[in-house]
Amino acid sequence: MNRWITGARPKTLPAAIVPVAVGAGAATGLAPDGIIWWRVVAAGVVSLALQIGTNYANDYSDGVKGTDAVRVGPVRLVASGLASARSVKLAALLAFAIAGVVGGALALVVGPELFVVGAAAIAAGWFYTGGSKPYGYYGFGELFVFVFFGVVATAGTTYVLLEKLTGLALAVSVPVGFLACALLVVNNLRDIPTDKAVGKQTLAVRLGDSRTRLMYVCLIGGAGLIIIAIAIVTGRQEIAGGAIGPLLFGMPPQRQIISGATGKDLIPVLAGTGQVQLATGLLLTLGLSFV
Repeated sequence: MNRWITGARPKTLPAAIVPVAVGAGAATGLAPDGIIWWRVVAAGVVSLALQIGTNYANDYSDGVKGTDAVRVGPVRLVASGLASARSVKLAALLAFAIAGVVGGALALVVGPELFVVGAAAIAAGWFYTGGSKPYGYYGFGELFVFVFFGVVATAGTTYVLLEKLTGLALAVSVPVGFLACALLVVNNLRDIPTDKAVGKQTLAVRLGDSRTRLMYVCLIGGAGLIIIAIAIVTGRQEIAGGAIGPLLFGMPPQRQIISGATGKDLIPVLAGTGQVQLATGLLLTLGLSFV
């Protein structure tokens, strides 16, 4: 069981939890009959299942292609021989199936448009490293994360609760997406040498070490500044509390990035970035819920 928990990459799961919480916060006070909590739980299950499914699919695809043969990051199931490629593929498909079933239940009560969004999210999760031309190998991984674990997951949760999009939900989805991207940037920064060796042209490989580090700092700092801007524009001062996450708690991982940490020394940075995400999500959700 421990190997499957490791393969699900728990340190990346804040990227699935935070947008649902923030999206629910953005809907607080606007739902005519109050928040329908089973929809929040369902949205959380969908988001987590998509994240876990994507992680397993990435493990499977990289494993069968041999691009995970040499790693300095957390263990991969297929590449390390801890699980067969077939079982990891089945785990990915099971996670995507759970996302599809629960998302389908939401679509039945909210609207058929969710079927389209859900299908797109599952396809994006599989083809990140799957298929003959995985877009993650060509530098588009961060775009996928921003769109689906930023905008779609955050604004989508608000949509599920209100059955309409709001400007506030779209606005707060931006810093949420920035922090989700920061997680991937740490991973890809750590893997630049090995990714180069196997021909993976991630955005980090394309930008190079120094510019990838700058991007990480901009994503963390930018998330905090955008939250402050949203608070000013909307006149909701309480939202500004969310900026404490990236601007204060984000300082330690940023220092490690700026100091030039490489290889295994970047693994704690990944954990620290997840903690920044959780802190920001909690504070931002509380601020949005203060009505």
